[in-house]
Amino acid sequence: MVRMGPDVPLLNEYKQEFFWKRFPQTVLGGPRFKLGYCAPPYVYVNQAVLFLTPWLFGGIGTLLCQLQLLQEIQATVLSGMLMFGAAAGVQALALYAVRRSGTVERLGAPNILVDEEEVEFTHCVSPETMRFIAPGKRFGLNVVLHTVLAGVLCGFGTWYVFLGRLTALYGSIGVSLVVFVLSWVTLCIAEYSLIVNTATETATFQAQDTYEITPLTRPLYIFIFIAVDLADRFSGPVPELQLASQVLHVVFLFLPLLWALGILPPLDALLLWGMEQALVFGLGGSPMSSNLRLLLMFGVSAGIAVCNYFIPSTLGVVLFSISTGFLLSLDFSQVGTLCRGPRLAFEDRGFRRGGSTPPPPSSFGWNLGCRELLLYLSLLLVAMAEAGLLHHFLGSVQSQSLVTGPQAPVSYLLLVLFCLCWALREIQGAYVFGGVFLNPLYPKSMSSVQTFKQRNRGLYAAAAIRRVLLYLVSPFAMIAYLSMDKSLQLLHKVSLSVGFTRAFRVVWQSSEDALLQMVVVVLVRLAAGNNMLPGWDNLGTGVQLLLVGLLIDRMTQFFAKLKFTLTVLVTSWTEKKQRRQSAGTLLALNTSLCPLLLAVVTLSALLSAPLLPLFTLPIFLVGFPRPQRSWPGPVGTACPCPDSIFYQQMSGSLACALRTAFARGSLGSLAPGSHFLGRFQDRMVWIMILERGYGYCTVNIKGLELQETSCHTVEARRVDEVFEAAFERPERLGFTQGFNLHWGNALTPCAALAVRVYSDARNVLSGIIDSHDNLRKLQDDFLKALVWLLLRYCVQKHKGFLWSAEEGVGGRKSQSSQMAQTTCNQPPETVVVESNVSSLRFRQDSSSLTSFGDWSDEDDLFGPQPARRTVALVTAEAQPGLAALQTGASLPGSVEMDSLFENMALSALQPLQPLGLGIGMPAVDRGQNPEVFRESPGSLPQLNFSCPQSEVFNLPTGWRTAPLLPSRLLQLRPLFPEDWFRFTLGRFGPAVQGETSEDMTKALKEDEALKELHAQVALSCLISLGAESAFTSPSYVYRLYCGDIPWTEGLDWLSSSKELYQLALRAFRFSFKLLFDQASLGPMESPEELFTTLEEYERDWYIGLVTEKGWHDSVLQEKPFLFSLGHDLAMGTYTGRVLSLQEQLVHVGRLNGEGVRGQWANLSWELLYATNDDEERYSIQAHPFMLRNLTVQAADPPLGYPIYSSAPLHFPCL
Repeated sequence: MVRMGPDVPLLNEYKQEFFWKRFPQTVLGGPRFKLGYCAPPYVYVNQAVLFLTPWLFGGIGTLLCQLQLLQEIQATVLSGMLMFGAAAGVQALALYAVRRSGTVERLGAPNILVDEEEVEFTHCVSPETMRFIAPGKRFGLNVVLHTVLAGVLCGFGTWYVFLGRLTALYGSIGVSLVVFVLSWVTLCIAEYSLIVNTATETATFQAQDTYEITPLTRPLYIFIFIAVDLADRFSGPVPELQLASQVLHVVFLFLPLLWALGILPPLDALLLWGMEQALVFGLGGSPMSSNLRLLLMFGVSAGIAVCNYFIPSTLGVVLFSISTGFLLSLDFSQVGTLCRGPRLAFEDRGFRRGGSTPPPPSSFGWNLGCRELLLYLSLLLVAMAEAGLLHHFLGSVQSQSLVTGPQAPVSYLLLVLFCLCWALREIQGAYVFGGVFLNPLYPKSMSSVQTFKQRNRGLYAAAAIRRVLLYLVSPFAMIAYLSMDKSLQLLHKVSLSVGFTRAFRVVWQSSEDALLQMVVVVLVRLAAGNNMLPGWDNLGTGVQLLLVGLLIDRMTQFFAKLKFTLTVLVTSWTEKKQRRQSAGTLLALNTSLCPLLLAVVTLSALLSAPLLPLFTLPIFLVGFPRPQRSWPGPVGTACPCPDSIFYQQMSGSLACALRTAFARGSLGSLAPGSHFLGRFQDRMVWIMILERGYGYCTVNIKGLELQETSCHTVEARRVDEVFEAAFERPERLGFTQGFNLHWGNALTPCAALAVRVYSDARNVLSGIIDSHDNLRKLQDDFLKALVWLLLRYCVQKHKGFLWSAEEGVGGRKSQSSQMAQTTCNQPPETVVVESNVSSLRFRQDSSSLTSFGDWSDEDDLFGPQPARRTVALVTAEAQPGLAALQTGASLPGSVEMDSLFENMALSALQPLQPLGLGIGMPAVDRGQNPEVFRESPGSLPQLNFSCPQSEVFNLPTGWRTAPLLPSRLLQLRPLFPEDWFRFTLGRFGPAVQGETSEDMTKALKEDEALKELHAQVALSCLISLGAESAFTSPSYVYRLYCGDIPWTEGLDWLSSSKELYQLALRAFRFSFKLLFDQASLGPMESPEELFTTLEEYERDWYIGLVTEKGWHDSVLQEKPFLFSLGHDLAMGTYTGRVLSLQEQLVHVGRLNGEGVRGQWANLSWELLYATNDDEERYSIQAHPFMLRNLTVQAADPPLGYPIYSSAPLHFPCL
């Protein structure tokens, strides 16, 4: 993103023209009167005739009724039948036009560029004209359904706007005529979108309307209005219904405006939003993490409310409500793990293999075991016993005053519990009183994780007290209060049944919210004293709690939206980079129209709909209501890239830290729909609360891109400043320093969490890789590392099972142990490969390579060429027991690459260096035996070992067949480190002996045949890598490190032995890591130190390339350290990258949830309706206060682009 600033256009010229063609079509319901090119007049005339056809048929019915030739019902049927016939005719013509045109279109994939097509019209009824005006339906069922609905809509619409009915409602002929005319405009718009051509709606929830649901949206709202009018007609004189009918007839006139502004939601969003609101506020549940869970939970909860209505005994209602409320508030994802282990339970909760290590089996709540079942059963039995006894003995006691009644002591207990829980929660975070003041009790030093934990011990104790009060004491106190309520005696009313069903459920589902609601009800009663509040008291406690809960939620939304509104307004002028030319005008308009602005904010809060800032400017609209998750698709969709593994690795550890923070209250009050932002080094973690219940929470963790753009960098810098002001403050604060100077920012810091993450350090290797002294020593280190690996390979092969010096950090198997497991049972000449098909296959180290294939002169230059597979990046596949697959190289000059990340875009990978093609390689017949350079194994001299144990350290026969002259090996013989060989042999010798024997070890060291064997193999590898002379070029070192080995005399032999190739390449990488460490920390002082260092490399390190799959696997397996060598082409420098796994503090802050929902609503409108996908559009530019760029990134694809998104993660919070 290059261009930034306030002058970035909202819509480019092309999109502006497109928008002004689409918007009139949306307003009118589908007619296209603005085309952008010349069209014959009959195109417009035909559309106008079809648009006015419902009015014509309705007018005929109305006229006949007014002339008393037909009754109302007869006129309604006549208008409906006429419209049904017309709709059937339109659909028949559309089908005929499709067949005549002969074009074939894929079902379910509409052409998104249809608005841009320029149609050539021949005459008024040509197939092209008909297809342009009425494209037709994609499904035969919809043809029938929409045609029938068109007739029904026209008939009932005629009945709805009969002049006699309107005159009876308003008592004025003039008003009735105005309402009649404008009402038929609304009906014509709905009919046209249903049967002729559906306009693109500004309220778009799904990216694609696969099943043609959009045409039903506008008729549905009209049917809702008609239903109210029918209820008023047939229910008798009900003043409320008559008033509602009068109001709705007026609102009916403004439906086109509401549709054009996108305030009314589409059907799918309306259904999900309605179920969620009813579940939360009517039935006491929680928003769900998926649509299926929402549907099931709503159905079950509604069934329980119905059952409560029909239970005759109030005691039965109390016991049934408590038991079902408790059970429904638990995490049902635990049920499937009842008989499974903790690791499988951890995976079922959303943590798949490859993330952080799951918590130990002793951690409470991660799986449903005996302890959890015992606790839940005990809580349920105690609650039912308490409620039953209190209701039986004290429920019938009548008292007009709360002060003297049986609920009095419980009421005061609830007040005390609320104050204690609120105070103990407030001191857990970095700020208090809504993020305005710094918390003086929060640790100020963040020098280390241990120091932070020690200074936090006092807050941990306070959090434990709060947890007991909130989850164990408060529910029983609230149940006691409800069980003794006198309104239970009048339970068999719909309102009271629903109210108490919700009250007993929300006690468990959201104990903190329920405690606040109950305290408000108690305070109202205490304020009233002995006075009666007839309207309030007649509602009953259950309905009172329902209304209080709804009011608190709407007020919370209102203040959050108001803060977001002020942020957008103020920063549009104060931030110079956000100040557009129209900023002053917009600010003046908002100030002068302040009542209207407040009305918009209030309406969006009442509807629980997002406040939509158009183009993120201070132009505010009410977005259409939608579920809290904001997006229709399943949770967990992302745009993965190689950097995604860092978020995948930390997700498990972060979830454990979040679990602790949620239980302690460090992140404040948790409500579904809350958003949090975590920051560590260059990583941004977006956390969203999806679901909340008793003792559990469900979240979604997203990872934002690491390759920062200019906009991303600006906002990331501001995030760092906000966190630094909260967590890196001085020990003593002055009065002014105690305020949150970033209170207007969308981010409010909450807490620092200890998480196991990789710390990323990058170093420029200038002075190390280009030092001649270091390069001269590289050859000696390579031979020592290779000798160590050869001997270790022999030990592994002898043992036949995993062997390593000691277990890796955290009890994980070392990488060397994994390699040993794959090679111990394989024949020497069998290629050990990795398969992505099954995780049960044996794995090979990521540096496993295949050689260059042979280029044949007989290849067809213009035919298909075999894929070129580089030495460093290929992963071969072979069936067990079969020989390795031979691959050939393509012609010199061709560029082909196999991606190790097949499901990722290659553009997301780091650029690879040019690979050596081996220009000048001898042409070899492709049919030639690959053993052409080798001596026959039978012709090799027999090895006569002087020590019986030397056979253990014998190497495969094929490793002795290098096509090299003996004189070359003899010339290099002094380079072989004999002392190191004997030392290493002495250390490895006891590993293969049953009992340690000094004589046996001495005999091994003096076995000249064994020494000569290893010297021959090691020196052959040295020559094959082209390293027989000392390394002099950093570029050559880098090429060898990457496995891009120039062709040498022995390269074919070396690459044909896959295991030896692995060992040689790993030895070279080990030697380079030795060079890096010795240049930084000093030379190795003893063989023991070198031996220990090599063991550490094998056990705790992955040394390779970032683009290799082994790097990816090692991060997910949480290898303690990773090292990679890179080359910066722009700077011309070589870089070393070290990843270190350690516990670090991740700063987490709460985002303004309404600000996030508002920006996401604008993003949905801007991309799905205005199709403004310009990468430099204004609404994606950096905004340090709103964090606009980060918020857009965190949206679900295809509108956003997080590089990682977890499945819904369920974890306990008790």
